[in-house]
Amino acid sequence: MGSLPLFPERASTFAGPVDTLYFILIGLALLFAVPVAALIIFFAIKYRRGSNADRTGAISQSTAIEVTWIVVPLFLALGVFTWGARLYVNIYQIPTEGMDVYIVAKQWMWKAQHPTGQREINELHVPVGEPVRLTLISQDVIHSFYIPAFRLKRDVLPGRYTTAWFQATKTGVYHLFCAEYCGTDHAVMDGSIVVMEPRQYQQWLSERPMGIADVIPEGMTPNVAPQSMAGAGEVLFQRLGCITCHRMGGGGIGPSLVGLLGKSVALENGQTVLADIQYIRDSVLDPHAQIVAGYRPIMPTYEGQINEEELLQLVEYIAALDEE
Repeated sequence: MGSLPLFPERASTFAGPVDTLYFILIGLALLFAVPVAALIIFFAIKYRRGSNADRTGAISQSTAIEVTWIVVPLFLALGVFTWGARLYVNIYQIPTEGMDVYIVAKQWMWKAQHPTGQREINELHVPVGEPVRLTLISQDVIHSFYIPAFRLKRDVLPGRYTTAWFQATKTGVYHLFCAEYCGTDHAVMDGSIVVMEPRQYQQWLSERPMGIADVIPEGMTPNVAPQSMAGAGEVLFQRLGCITCHRMGGGGIGPSLVGLLGKSVALENGQTVLADIQYIRDSVLDPHAQIVAGYRPIMPTYEGQINEEELLQLVEYIAALDEE
């Protein structure tokens, strides 16, 4: 299909099924539209005013015709719905295995962070044949992460994490666009997805410098690699004084965060919430919205003190605590 004018090539596991469903819908539309249009033209000419067409013996009722044009379109519609629903589930069901990449959208650029610490702007390097799990959020307005060759499009919202995934099937460089008007320079908010062989990707990782947002405080020895996102999150965790209240072994004036991610948390109001990455983000920026049972609402808000990239680093650090 890549040879068709204005039609993007297929470069992910989604591309083939999405295109097949698309062309089936087009085919079904033509299957009904073309005969109906042809019959309209034919009968309009044949039975035009003044024609000699025989108008006697017209059929007034036919049960077979009625049943046919009800049952056949019904089964076709149910078939397309079932196919589309299965494809939808496959696209939105994030695999448990694969590599994680964090995307922060900002007027007018895409900022990517790899868990190992590498950062990219308007580029994303990934290995071919491996599922890539994306966690996306906007720093300002609504954007839309769109890779035509992967048939992937996902809205990126401020204040809310959204997830997506893809698995590239062949190497190459593919266009990345913002598909939601986001301001005066929306047209230049594009980028590239660079799909590499696994060995080349590992070489790229080793050659790409791994940075850290802040200097490690004197006397601190991080438990995880300081160049990684989790390491940067640990530095941030200590710099902001979070360690003072959220002690690893418990016993602090705030709950311990070890093993928190993915577990249920009992709140002061009697409700229970799942401690996912959205919960962690909201707890940092608006800690009084969901008070953990047994603890006082004394945590200050950090809104305006850390940005979305640093929030993602904190999430990676807390996830690393869960793995210890």
